[in-house]
Order: sequence, then structure tokens, then C-alpha cells
Amino acid sequence: MAVYDLEEQEQISELKAWWAQYGNLVTTIAVIAALASVGWQGWQWYQNRNAAEAGALYFAVQQAAEQQQAQKTRDAAGRLIGEHPGSAYAQLGALLSAGAQFRAGDLDNAQSQLEWAADKGKDPALRDLARLRLATVLLQKGEFDSALMRLQAEPTTMYRARFADLRGDAYAAQGKMAEARTAYQAAVDVLSSAGEQATTLREVVRVKLESLEG
Repeated sequence: MAVYDLEEQEQISELKAWWAQYGNLVTTIAVIAALASVGWQGWQWYQNRNAAEAGALYFAVQQAAEQQQAQKTRDAAGRLIGEHPGSAYAQLGALLSAGAQFRAGDLDNAQSQLEWAADKGKDPALRDLARLRLATVLLQKGEFDSALMRLQAEPTTMYRARFADLRGDAYAAQGKMAEARTAYQAAVDVLSSAGEQATTLREVVRVKLESLEG
């Protein structure tokens, strides 16, 4: 028994010596780990709260757009962009609001919403969609060079045909038939390997191309 007590006391002494040497380090690591855990949980809560707020504002944009209330749509989208500019909801809200402004005949406000989505939005596919719609607005306003400038950069694969088609429209509006022909042909080439869902657009572009040749 005495031997056991002696061994136990030696172990306790060793533990005390180890703690004296490394105790502060262990305590510091434990505190840092606890703070990191709390910080991560706080960040997650903050992110979730922001996402919920952005979603609620986007729903307000949707509701106003469905009710064809252009002013309310623009106001809700403006708040969404101002408070949550880094969210996908902000890009979607800008696109939705721009559509409402376009239908209301307010091309200037439609343009400003689309410029933000094209230049400041985070999602590449949504940026391309914004550029495409922005070019459409600029064509509607007769600003052909500006429309072509917006269509210059290569888009993601899903929008290549539509970009080429719209470039053809811009060139045709300027009377640049050779350039329009090249753009329409590029659109047809892309669409030739697309599935049945591209049939309508393919036929529309082919008619445009044939009209130039006729």
C-alpha cells in the first residue's frame, strides 16, 4: 500500500511539474478555442439573419412587381441593394425591378438597375443576364455603340447564342450588314448543337440571317 501511495504521489508531483511548465499554454489554447467557437457561432447567426432579411426584402420586390407597382418595386430593390449588396438576392431584385421599370416605360431606371447588377453583382451568370438585358434596353434607347460595348466580353456558355443574336440586332440597326451577318451566323452555330429547347431561338435567328441575305 505504501508503495502504491508513493507511486501515486510521484505521479501527482510529475503532473504538478508539467502543469507548472505548460499550464498557461494549455489555458491559452483552451480560451482561444472557446472564443473561436463562440465567434464562429456568432458569424453563422449573423449570416443567417442577413440571409433572412435579404430574402424578406426580395419577397417584397416580387410582390410589388407582380402587382405591377413600378415605384414600390424600385424602392424595395433599392433597399435590398443598399442593405445586402453582396447577396444573390440583390442581383435578382435588381433584375426583377429593371423588368418592372422596362414594362412601365421607364428605361432610365431600368438601365440603372441593370448597370448595378452587371457591374457590382457577385454571381457571374446573373451578371451576364444583366448585361444582356442592359444591352436590350440600350438598343431600345437607340444607343447602339453602348449596347455593343456591353456585349463585347465573352459570356458564360449558356448565354453565348443570345449575346451573338443581340450583337446582330445592334449591327443591323446601324446598317452594318456584314457584321450583323457574322453575329447571326455565330448564334446559329452555337444553337445548332443545342437541344430542342433552343429550337425557337434558332429559327428566329435563322430568319434574321436569311432576311439580310435576301
